[in-house]
Amino acid sequence: MAVRVLMVDVDGVLVHRPDGRPWHADLATDLGIDPALLQAAFFRVHFDEVVTGRAELFDRLDAVLPQLGNVSSRELVDYWFRQDAILDYQLLTDLAEARARGLELHLATVQEHHRARYLWETLGLVDHFAAMHYAADVGALKSEAAFYRVVESRTRLQPAEHCLIDDSAQNVEVARSQGWQAFWWKPASRLADALTELGIKPR
Repeated sequence: MAVRVLMVDVDGVLVHRPDGRPWHADLATDLGIDPALLQAAFFRVHFDEVVTGRAELFDRLDAVLPQLGNVSSRELVDYWFRQDAILDYQLLTDLAEARARGLELHLATVQEHHRARYLWETLGLVDHFAAMHYAADVGALKSEAAFYRVVESRTRLQPAEHCLIDDSAQNVEVARSQGWQAFWWKPASRLADALTELGIKPR
């Protein structure tokens, strides 16, 4: 069965910093917050619930930020989203060519509601993709079978008609176990290579 829709990951595929530095590399200098402490106090403790839609981002940040520095949750989120928003325009161009030849393009990503909206509206990914399927909206991670079932219920396509392009080997493995095609994206990957490996020939 031929692939009809490419499900493209965001972080590590469509969004990445060319210098390889994480978004929080200058956080201590710019906002006075130790990224290791933020990781320990927020991301390790709260982010799983936030990113799957069971908790609100700003509520959880408001609970931990007073311990970390004199920065509001709004200031931190604005900084985070701006720093983690470098699009791969070559990939967007390549994807547009694939779409013009018959493949449908969707995003499949692990995001909470606020960053998903930022990516879709502020960064303008709405202009490049037909839909976005993200963890907080779906209610599951891409490492869980439920993610794929929900997406399939939306596209009304068979599992084998979907192809996930993702930089997580685990997500690629899970997608394949659910009957999807999948390509493990690496820093040097190009869309043409992915399509060739997967045997996808856009109409």
